[in-house]
Amino acid sequence: MTLQSMTGFARVAAEHEGAAIAWELKSVNGKSAEVRLRLPPGFDRLELPVRQSIQKRFARGSFQATLTVTRPAGTLAQPVVNEAFLRDVAGLAQRLQEQFGVAPPSADGLLALRGVLEIPEVVETPEMRAALDSSIQQALEAALAQLEQARLDEGGALGSLLLGHLDRIEELTLRAEADPSREVTAIRERLAEQVKLLLDAGGELDETRLHQEAAFLATKADIREEIDRLKTHVASGRALLATGGAVGRKLDFLAQEFNRESNTLCSKSNAASITAIGLDLKAVVDQFREQVQNLE
Repeated sequence: MTLQSMTGFARVAAEHEGAAIAWELKSVNGKSAEVRLRLPPGFDRLELPVRQSIQKRFARGSFQATLTVTRPAGTLAQPVVNEAFLRDVAGLAQRLQEQFGVAPPSADGLLALRGVLEIPEVVETPEMRAALDSSIQQALEAALAQLEQARLDEGGALGSLLLGHLDRIEELTLRAEADPSREVTAIRERLAEQVKLLLDAGGELDETRLHQEAAFLATKADIREEIDRLKTHVASGRALLATGGAVGRKLDFLAQEFNRESNTLCSKSNAASITAIGLDLKAVVDQFREQVQNLE
């Protein structure tokens, strides 16, 4: 499986018996598959199947789907003249002219009278409605496929970027592991200097207790566990990216683990070089987590 970003856009137009159909889809980051619809009046019946189609295809993202359906003027019902009523009205107008000398009526005047010219309502049969709905659904599937491809394209770019961040985290981890300040002789010399400073300060100090505290401090400053966990997390991150699919949440949790280990590295550091590496780690981890937020 490949990675998907949660951001994308698609627009698909179609036609059904002269009616123009258009779907416009947009997705951004979201905790789950959240769908907002804009449907034309009279198409509320499509809300449930449209939601189901989107949520079936995508695991995460905030989606906005807009449908427009434009019917051409030629599809309107043809006007019908009530000829019997028109004859009655025309006859009455003629009698008024003969008896009272009023002006003769015009054709457009007669047609403008209510009841003379009727425009029947378009009757949409269940079969006609089902055929239109099928065309709309087909256009939606095409738009969803286009949106999915856009998300996959961006997901591929994000995957390469995240692998680069993991490479950098691994590089810094290996630098910390190989740092000269972690060598036994270097640790022993630093502790010896600290003990000597305390002893030279005078006062009654229990030398045995002093060495015990020094050993405790040396153990506390050891970053072996943090280095091992960082290596394990790097391997886990690469495995998740290779697996693909909806791994955004897992990678976000992994980013929190990376941040925890880099913080501990800085707090346990007893050398400026290790502190500097820890700070660089924190910066890379922040970049890693920021990009992970865009993954499905």
